[in-house]
Amino acid sequence: MNVFERYAPFVQDYVYRSGWQSLRAVQNAAGDAIFGTDKNVLLTASTASGKTEAAFFPILTLLDEDPPQSVGVLYIAPLKALINDQFSRLNELCEEADIRVTRWHGDANRTQKRKLLKKPAGILQITPESLEALLLNKHMEIPSLFGDLRFIVIDELHALLRADRGLQTFCLIERLCALAGCDPRRVGLSATIGDPALAGRFLSAGSSRGTVIPRFDGGREVWRLSMEHFFNTAPQADEGRTPPPDLPPAEEPTDAAPKAADPGLGYIFAHTRGKKCLVFTNSREECESVCQQLRQYCEVRHEPERFLIHHGNLSASYRESAEEEMKDDDSLVSVCATATLELGIDVGRLERAFQIDAPFTVSGFLQRMGRTGRRGKPAEMWFVMREEHPESRAMLPDSIPWYLIQGIALVQLYVEERFVEPPRMDRLPYSLLYHQTMSTLASHGEMTPGELASRVLTLSCFGRITQEDYRLLLRHLLAIDHISRTENGGLIVGLAGERVVNNYKFYAVFQENVEYTVRAGSEQLGTIVKPPPVGDKIAIAGRVWVVEEVDHRRRELYCTLVKGNVPAYFGDVAGDIHTRILERMHRVLGEDLRYPYLMPHAVCRLADARGTFRAAGMSERPLVCLGGKMWALFPWLGSYAFLALERLLKLRCAKALGLKGLQASRPYYLQFTMQADEAQFYEVVCREAEADFDALALVYPREVPVFEKYDEFVPDELVRKGFAYGVLDVDGMRRRVRDWRRFAQTGNDAT
Repeated sequence: MNVFERYAPFVQDYVYRSGWQSLRAVQNAAGDAIFGTDKNVLLTASTASGKTEAAFFPILTLLDEDPPQSVGVLYIAPLKALINDQFSRLNELCEEADIRVTRWHGDANRTQKRKLLKKPAGILQITPESLEALLLNKHMEIPSLFGDLRFIVIDELHALLRADRGLQTFCLIERLCALAGCDPRRVGLSATIGDPALAGRFLSAGSSRGTVIPRFDGGREVWRLSMEHFFNTAPQADEGRTPPPDLPPAEEPTDAAPKAADPGLGYIFAHTRGKKCLVFTNSREECESVCQQLRQYCEVRHEPERFLIHHGNLSASYRESAEEEMKDDDSLVSVCATATLELGIDVGRLERAFQIDAPFTVSGFLQRMGRTGRRGKPAEMWFVMREEHPESRAMLPDSIPWYLIQGIALVQLYVEERFVEPPRMDRLPYSLLYHQTMSTLASHGEMTPGELASRVLTLSCFGRITQEDYRLLLRHLLAIDHISRTENGGLIVGLAGERVVNNYKFYAVFQENVEYTVRAGSEQLGTIVKPPPVGDKIAIAGRVWVVEEVDHRRRELYCTLVKGNVPAYFGDVAGDIHTRILERMHRVLGEDLRYPYLMPHAVCRLADARGTFRAAGMSERPLVCLGGKMWALFPWLGSYAFLALERLLKLRCAKALGLKGLQASRPYYLQFTMQADEAQFYEVVCREAEADFDALALVYPREVPVFEKYDEFVPDELVRKGFAYGVLDVDGMRRRVRDWRRFAQTGNDAT
């Protein structure tokens, strides 16, 4: 098919106006799939490859040829910022064909929403949370809004593959289609899909169609990648390490940062000068700290401030200011950010990205790398790996630079194998089951238990949940007054349930902390958790403020700007690291391979770590004696298999081994004292892992491991079951321990 000739004239005109000489491979492939089949389509291509246009050019052509009688395209994106960014691009494309584009989220224009409800048409852009609110509050409008819906486009699909939010999104899609009586095709877009076939099945779940995954030559990826290591001490205190030979000349003066600066941040300060960059961190707290320090370096050097900040706890005005600055090609300001700038927002002509320490996932690394390299330039990322200088008496585990090794493993897994984390398809989402039950009941009104079950339990993501589990949930919700029985025997939302459902935070299924709005005069800065008392200092928006007043009833905090440094706190953030990453870290330490992107300090630190690894015997066995009865276990397992092993040791092995004081540095190592010897350790652990025990045996007695947002409203029995069977990776743990059987045998032979 000549895809360009198949496009509508207004699409062809847009291509000409954009100055494109030819269509890209992804656009030809998408055109063949969308024009040539009636199936769902999964488009996987690198960041900035033109996936959005690849999907919308043929979709808009089909809408232009046969205009729908309702909204024709539902575009779902995980971030409001991404919707706002795509809105302007789609508007320009659709204006000539008079196809209306409407944004629907908390910050969107209410007049445009009312206009869409009055006359449904065109493209509706929405987040999962706003779609939940739409189904809940505009239930009667759904048939007229979406009765002739042709396509659902899901952007950044990978961001929805491994958590409840993604399952919620597909529940909403199924509920919407059932309510509107429509059967739209689904189009998923992503730059980082690890298992396309599995992701294709995820995309089609609950749909009457299969998924086409177009194959095409995306061209050769070109990266500019570097990774450097720093100790968090001043250079003069950095004893015991041989200086790296022949340091290459820096692009800027090496003294660009103040002499007492944190070495890693001084490196970033020097190499962002005169450039527009992103500085990625792995937490909001670290983002605040980094931005504070970099701004202070500007002040000490008497330079204009050149660092902004962007994360989820900042007010919309702060985030949007940073986004607009990024889009300005003439700007030389850099932005300190978290995952909020990881997804596909157009950040303009960005020169390079910095990553402080290693991200948790290969997917996150690729997304952050993909922020650069647009408009014909190669993608460029500089890793800055930091650690505290190991003390002379430090235990063995503290002498391994874990972030450096993890960063190398992430890069190598993708370069060597194109590995990206696959979707999680084996969970028991009881928290989401509660949420969708309450949402369905609140939107539909009174229903019999059978009617409610037929609408909720049949949703594809609840396929592993039994009718008995659902009856247990409903009985519990009746007991706590989240649902009530009517005189007719039907079910409605109860008084306690109404307080949950009527709160705007009900629309989201991801965990949120109790947050206080922070204000300075008339300016809203953002939100924090755990506000300190009046007179103490807080960190937000890359600055430090003194608390003047705390209104606990309204959850507001008033403050004044001051100088100084204090840590920020926005709630706990857990990282989920895949087992393949830990296995590749083991190989990094054991192999002699040289990595061309390592800078001199990192080369030296890796050589130190490899020497430690071999001298301690970590290359041969996972259990290492630290002296006396103190041991360290290096299982090289991902987060949830590691957690299963930790519980196996505590609950099933501790007594037989005389094991005490177990401390975990997840997912790197476990440290403990033990009365048994090495051979006995392997013998006991292998025996217990291979025993025929239920995964519930790894849940502590009377423990209710609340893991998801609505677990507190789920019966304890189901919370325990969901954690044991849907969170703990018992099978992965057992496979690893099974490999240790040979150590038990060789240990016995030696004795």
